[in-house]
Amino acid sequence: MTRAPRPGDRIEALASLPAPFDRLAFVDLETTGTRPTRDRITEVAIIPVDNGVVGEPLQTLVDPGVPIPPTITRLTGISDAMVEGAPAFARLVEAIAERLDGRWLVAHNARFDAGFLRNAFREAGQALTLRELCTVKLSRQLDSGERRHNLDSLVTRHGLPVGDRHRAMGDCQALPALLARFVERDGADTVAEALARQVPRASTPPHLDPATLDAVPGVPGVYRFYGEEGALLYVGKSVNLRSRVRSHFADDHRSDREMRIAQQTHHVDWIETAGELGALLTEAWLVKRDQPIFNRRLRPSRALLTWYWNDETDRPPVLRSIDGIAPGELHRAHGLFRSRFKARERLAGIAREHDLCPQFLGLESGRGRACFAHQIGACRGLCAGAEPEIAHRLRLKQALAPMAFEAWPYPGAVAIRESRNEREEQHLFRHWRYLGTARSTDELDELLAGGDVYPLDIDMYRLAVDAIRGGAKVEPVE
Repeated sequence: MTRAPRPGDRIEALASLPAPFDRLAFVDLETTGTRPTRDRITEVAIIPVDNGVVGEPLQTLVDPGVPIPPTITRLTGISDAMVEGAPAFARLVEAIAERLDGRWLVAHNARFDAGFLRNAFREAGQALTLRELCTVKLSRQLDSGERRHNLDSLVTRHGLPVGDRHRAMGDCQALPALLARFVERDGADTVAEALARQVPRASTPPHLDPATLDAVPGVPGVYRFYGEEGALLYVGKSVNLRSRVRSHFADDHRSDREMRIAQQTHHVDWIETAGELGALLTEAWLVKRDQPIFNRRLRPSRALLTWYWNDETDRPPVLRSIDGIAPGELHRAHGLFRSRFKARERLAGIAREHDLCPQFLGLESGRGRACFAHQIGACRGLCAGAEPEIAHRLRLKQALAPMAFEAWPYPGAVAIRESRNEREEQHLFRHWRYLGTARSTDELDELLAGGDVYPLDIDMYRLAVDAIRGGAKVEPVE
């Protein structure tokens, strides 16, 4: 049989594998090169198998967004013309995550495929937690007397079905057959023991009830870790709470901070949301409100400053607190800075880049005579009468434009709607200020009646801008 397994096919040998190896996702990728952090995926094939029964496979070309090297085209047969019009990886994230969720990723040289998937998910703005099993390692354990363990050798040695070599599904369909051959020859227990040797030892924190981790659902939301006597240690978010929470408690911690969080955790709770935006907003709000010990990002910032400039006047930009600017004037705010020094440093850099007059910008004293920058050819001469003021003002407007806040595009408050199954949430914003999330009409009315009780927050502002620009469902609510 050279065809790929079809949904509903039953592979008896794989059905005999004990837990936790009863849910598998066989994966193969084609890429533009061998470096997961720099090269890109060009084709994906995934065959999910649960208790020996094949699920819905995924096979698709991927537009890598970069040219495919000729050497790769000669190897795989995948050319730039073939991937033209194929989906970008970001459009495949949901379908791929669905097939990997709760399953072991099984691949030939699993580190390669897992590395590419992790980086591709990261670039798409998603987190991906994987449990990997490598058929190269398995072959070396079970056939230690053999010298070669590449896929071509295994196909020949075990008589495996294979389609187009060096194409994703062609290689992928050989993997469940290989695992089945090992089970048929050596027995399910022997194969399971060999697979178990590949698994990093998982560790439940010493003070945490293991049943808590079993109860965490695989849905979007926010999770919280608490220490002794209820101290809030950490707040995080994920589109899959179960996978993300468990990833904190692996032995191969990515940092000393991760290890300290795991060792100090006594209790975990979570808040389900309708989707990713709800998780992001809830995480940011909780971190700012409760200031967990181990969270640094998203902490509230005091006295953020901005360059306020009304380009309809002849006055230069002035440094003001962002909270002191009226909502309707936010489009005149440019950048956010934690100190006057940083703000002036940035404006001075803009002046140098665009040959603007530092005297006019208030960065240099001495009105009535040419500034030093003009003397060295770094100012076009507004201060010396060599450049019309209107021309200088236009260039300043263009230079500040990339830093400008978005103007609020609605007459009043809006709800950004998000739904999952029966859960629906309305994330309310007015003049970029987050009012809260409503899950009922009463909550909606209560939040609208409360006024703009929260100051403008840069993190909430960015989340709202990204959601609206990204085509989220937005409805005026007043």
